[in-house]
Amino acid sequence: MAHWVRESDGSDSFEWDSDGNGEEAASFNAAGASSSAMTSTNTDVPGPSTRVANGNRKAGPSAALVQKYMDMGFAEEIVLKAMKDNGDNGADSLIELLLTYQELGNDLKVDNGFASGCVPQTVDDSDDDDILENWDDEDAGGRSTGVANSFDDSGDEDFLHEISQTDEKVDSLVKMGFPEDEAALAITRCGQDASISVLVDSIYASQTAGDGYCGNLSDYEDNSYGGRNKGRFIDGNKKKRKTYGGQAQGTRGPLDGSSNEPMPLPHPMVGFNLPDQWTRPVDRSLPSQAMGPPYFYYENVALAPKGVWTTISRFLHDIQPEFVDSKYFCAAARKRGYIHNLPLENRSPLLPIPPKTISEAFPHTRRWWPSWDPRRQFNCLQTCVSSAKLLERIRVALTNSSDPPPPRVQKFVLEECRKWNLAWVGLNKVAPLEPDEMEFLLGFPKDHTRGISRTERYRSLGNSFQVDTVAYHLSVLKDMYPQGMNVLSLFSGIGGAEVALHRLGIRMKTVISVEKSEVNRTILKSWWDQTQAGLLIEISDVQTLTSERIEAYVRRIGGFDLVIGGSPCNNLAGSNRHHRDGLEGEHSSLFYHYVRILDSVKSIMERL
Repeated sequence: MAHWVRESDGSDSFEWDSDGNGEEAASFNAAGASSSAMTSTNTDVPGPSTRVANGNRKAGPSAALVQKYMDMGFAEEIVLKAMKDNGDNGADSLIELLLTYQELGNDLKVDNGFASGCVPQTVDDSDDDDILENWDDEDAGGRSTGVANSFDDSGDEDFLHEISQTDEKVDSLVKMGFPEDEAALAITRCGQDASISVLVDSIYASQTAGDGYCGNLSDYEDNSYGGRNKGRFIDGNKKKRKTYGGQAQGTRGPLDGSSNEPMPLPHPMVGFNLPDQWTRPVDRSLPSQAMGPPYFYYENVALAPKGVWTTISRFLHDIQPEFVDSKYFCAAARKRGYIHNLPLENRSPLLPIPPKTISEAFPHTRRWWPSWDPRRQFNCLQTCVSSAKLLERIRVALTNSSDPPPPRVQKFVLEECRKWNLAWVGLNKVAPLEPDEMEFLLGFPKDHTRGISRTERYRSLGNSFQVDTVAYHLSVLKDMYPQGMNVLSLFSGIGGAEVALHRLGIRMKTVISVEKSEVNRTILKSWWDQTQAGLLIEISDVQTLTSERIEAYVRRIGGFDLVIGGSPCNNLAGSNRHHRDGLEGEHSSLFYHYVRILDSVKSIMERL
């Protein structure tokens, strides 16, 4: 019979948000396109495919055809101009022309005969907190009504502006001589608001990291402690970086890592070793004060601002981070850094080995997957999903295109599929992953998060560990603790660490779990009651776990064998455009509580 104790010590109202690695979600209350009648009086549009006779027996665009392309999300002025310029070239050519004009955005000079004088609306992305509030009510508002020549300027304006911004920056980087795919990846890492100089530095960082895994953290991140450790790759790129205003790799940054710039990361991001592969020698010597037990394990996003991982390492005994992309363990990427004092030998993966491609993980998608979609794995799973309006826009664009679609339609669809992890579920039909599919990819048991709202399920899963990756690192503990372990789990989330230990067959005698979110605590407790016989003590606020309280627990259970957790990444993730404040941010500064608690555990256990 499982035992559970909830220790009340504060409000449970605040919930950690956004893994970071996530993008902003489109509004789920998507408005429809304008349903106003087309009243243009211009009669000079050439091309019989887009004309009907008007009262003056002169040809003009068909109102039904104009509305058809407006329903795809294009502004009426753009549709009319594209029809005029397209002439008799057919639907495929018209689609390409519409996408071209859409990308040109404000630079497009619409012919006076068709322009309505509408001014593009500014984008307001200040509200990131309620993006999933109305999942069940999406599109409930129906279509908007308006006057002649008006169009929907809510979701469409934001969408078009965002796509235009991204394409402009990609084009600028390509003109500088960078490959298009690397330019797009840099924007994904740094966010669409990043300056060109930051994007240039990010591309160079990735290119130089491709030489292999750096043996020392200071080789591929700013030496924030003083001095300049110039890597061998810096001299070759320094002149070109300076041309675009980039910061030299050895420039000293703030200790808190608040500089809005990602650090170079190893490529491939395979950690110290992978299952069933040769183990390459790793020069990792732990200082005596870092030796376990107790063992500790800390996780956070790999793509943190420059200097962050140097600071984290400094506070955790200068231990070298192990950077791992979970795409080597499952069919979805999840780039994370881990600092721990666990042994590196005799690791073993969880069995059965999970599928590592989309088609293997979800065979039902093979029937519908088009040959022009090259994706074999999903990107990092986020805390939010795409809107129904975007899915319909994709369906309509494909339905009205040839097979295969023209290059610009393919580009649009692939960008959205990569951004939102969309899977093909029907003819011309894509959809976001379901919560149970995310559970499978992340290594959780089926229905682990079932019983809470759909919105909360996405949020909780997006912030969780990838269980197979973590279990591979923790597997060395199985033979060391045949009688079971006492675990202090900080920032527990939905219990990724606990599930990993359970799947490894490691008995948990006592787990003291610290987690702010009441929803996440409920998920962990429900799973614990069904699978465990040990004692679970839940605490809601890490700040209340004082040294006195820790000592009481150590005396009560005999000490901790493992301290594990990953503090909130809200102020570290590249998609957080407003509060990417590094370790001094409101939420990510909770990292220092992890350090405080770990030091207390070690000193108390040594003393007792």
